[in-house]
Amino acid sequence: MSTNVLSHSLSRRRFLVSSASLAAISAAASTLPGSMSSALAAGETKEVLSASHWGVFHAKVEDGKFVSLRPWDKDPFPNDAVHGVQDVVYNAARIRYPMVRRAYLENGPNAERDSRGAGDFVKVSWDQALDLVAKEITRHQEEGPWTIYSGTYGWQSSGRVNNSQAMLKKLMNLTGGAVFSTGDYSKGALAGIMPYIMGQIDAEGPQTSYPVILENTEQLVYWACDPWKNNRIAYSPPDHGEHTFYDKLVKKTKAGEIDTMFVNPVRTLLNKATDGEWVPVRPHADVPLALGICHTLLTEDIYDKDFIENYTFGFDAFADYLMGKGWDKVEKTADWASEQCEVPAEQIREMARSFVAKRTMLVSGWSPQRQHHGEQWPWMFITMACMVGQIGLPGGGFCQRYHLDNPGAPQSNGPALGGAVNPGRRTENKEWPDDKGAKTIPVARVVDLLEKPGQEFEHNGGTYIYPDVKMTYWTGGNPFHHHQDRNRMREAWKKFETVIVQDYQWTATARFADIVLPATTTAERNDIDRVGAVANRAIIKMARIVDPVFDARNDYDIFTALAERLGVKDAFTDGKTEKDMIQEVYEKAREQAAGKKVDMPTFDEWWETGIAEFDVPEANLRRVRYEDFREDPLMNMMPTPTGKIEIFSKDIEKMNYDDCPPHASWIEPAEWLGMEDKTYPVHLASNHPDWRMHSQLCSTTVREKYQINGREPCLINPEDAAERGIENGDLVRVFNGRGQILVGAKISDDIRRNVIEVQEGAWYDPLDVYDPKTICKYGDPNVLSIDIGTSRLAQATSACTCMVQFEKYTGDVPEVTVFSQPAAE
Repeated sequence: MSTNVLSHSLSRRRFLVSSASLAAISAAASTLPGSMSSALAAGETKEVLSASHWGVFHAKVEDGKFVSLRPWDKDPFPNDAVHGVQDVVYNAARIRYPMVRRAYLENGPNAERDSRGAGDFVKVSWDQALDLVAKEITRHQEEGPWTIYSGTYGWQSSGRVNNSQAMLKKLMNLTGGAVFSTGDYSKGALAGIMPYIMGQIDAEGPQTSYPVILENTEQLVYWACDPWKNNRIAYSPPDHGEHTFYDKLVKKTKAGEIDTMFVNPVRTLLNKATDGEWVPVRPHADVPLALGICHTLLTEDIYDKDFIENYTFGFDAFADYLMGKGWDKVEKTADWASEQCEVPAEQIREMARSFVAKRTMLVSGWSPQRQHHGEQWPWMFITMACMVGQIGLPGGGFCQRYHLDNPGAPQSNGPALGGAVNPGRRTENKEWPDDKGAKTIPVARVVDLLEKPGQEFEHNGGTYIYPDVKMTYWTGGNPFHHHQDRNRMREAWKKFETVIVQDYQWTATARFADIVLPATTTAERNDIDRVGAVANRAIIKMARIVDPVFDARNDYDIFTALAERLGVKDAFTDGKTEKDMIQEVYEKAREQAAGKKVDMPTFDEWWETGIAEFDVPEANLRRVRYEDFREDPLMNMMPTPTGKIEIFSKDIEKMNYDDCPPHASWIEPAEWLGMEDKTYPVHLASNHPDWRMHSQLCSTTVREKYQINGREPCLINPEDAAERGIENGDLVRVFNGRGQILVGAKISDDIRRNVIEVQEGAWYDPLDVYDPKTICKYGDPNVLSIDIGTSRLAQATSACTCMVQFEKYTGDVPEVTVFSQPAAE
């Protein structure tokens, strides 16, 4: 990618379906009643407005085929990855028909499970597949809902109606319930600790607006985040308006009006664009670096005593900890911090001084909390911001979300947009005894659930039991992407007697299923969503572009058919069609808008035009996060026990967790570069991808933009590469005691020594599913990552805690097969 990010000199090449592919699809579809038959008459061409995780776009349709797309004219910074939305409809990884693993079809739940992932599927009719699924749900509900794990986690597709996860949960609840999950992989540790610090999960919703920053901020410190890149995607269709801010920010940095600093092992796009100071901190040493800064603020007497006294609770205990009077008896000087983080001690002291000398906005990403003891980073980050003392001031304070959903955007006057499917509550068909285990588990503990049925686990102050689950139904997610320690997971997955996956692509999760149900993509159904999760720029109709291809069905239709077989159809549908639900969501928004004196078109008008746009009131241009709290901390108290920001938490103190003390602390992770005994001497960073959204679009032609030698790219420091005789484009084997992967070398001085980077979301492609340590042929970094909870408090993922070794690969090169159809008949 060009480093001249200001010019946005990215390829504008359209991703077109080849004529051969279209011909093959047309031939296959011709045998299916109704498939792609009604979109357009022969020879007709039209454009359809729709939207996705990558932005709003106009789809071009010829002869009923989705042939290309162009970004929305009002998108100021289009994401080229949006072209994958077209390719995913037709590419080789598309699930075409209901499929059942041969061994399962022949032997049912008693089938051997070792061959999961090896292919050998058999095409079946929809009736046969749905009968099998309904039979398994009934069988397990009769035993008890604690035997079903409802895999309802993942980013799924945009749209407020076709929320397959909510539909699955509703179906399970109507038939007796299931074991569900809580929390998320993205910010699990942060979400666990923030209610104890601020009384709320701070990293949600609107933050200090960009105009306020441009007018007031003198220094922006981006700590472990790349907002320029990450804001190119969003859960709701992104508006990409933040890039107007970045253009202005770059001009101000060039003019010397705003300084930027980037604390990160990798030099990011925004770092280079602003020519900001790069602080290449050692991974996992963010807490020691911040402690060294806080020690300097304390000992040089430059911290904000008034803010500490009037707005925070428990500082004295933390101050004692800084001075070596705490539980570990180590003084957290800048020199001590330097030994941990490999940033010079004087630079640490200068960072502290600059934070208080200038109006400073501290901006954190979420990767430092996605590690062992990850709860400590958000606490440490906010404690540091409290000592700087600028929280609630225009252009100062902290933010833990600028990297996602454009939260600095001024909000429009548009209404909120709700969802269409309410999962409801479990039907009490059967008592759930305590000894059957918890009704929910922390989402990142699914492998522990499978390995330890009946055993106790601690979470957020409570003690619970892992239920003995025997079946899972997964839709709207890809656990064989987002979970850690893939080989351990593969073995634990065999615990399930039955695995059902509902998706539109042959992800690794689908390949490791027993029953596979082909769902439609967003291009094959109608839906509704908003443009801009925070900006709320418009409400858009995600219009159906083409009729369903092959034998795919909408998620709503699949669940309705299952609900009918299970005797709960009326309760599941409430008598509503897909369009009824879209209209209901729209009309509720229109009713809100009327209350705000905002005009919106009628539903029929909106259905025809496809979009309703909103204005931004002048009053919404300038928003300061925590301004009210700053102005009057008594009338606008934090929702904590003390009404203040809790630097020390008595509630956590009562839990007596040795892995989560009652104030921000440095606890060495299980693996990191500071270990004395390093069997594997390199840290693996697995950041968010440049050209997809987690694992979505990995199967598409967008992959041509970034793959190296047919593999996922691996960023390597030139000196580390030279030591191993590796050159650009070489295949590289990355390995540790948990597994091994093949990747393509990308050598760059944008990454510090002893760190390599392989982006998360690469599809898992095992060479031999019968080999417990088999190599992943494509480059899934979660083959290598550790699967332990952050602490007993949050029990969140520690995905970023990962040490490896790497070498030039010289063996026979295996073919990547994960992006094609599995073996089937």
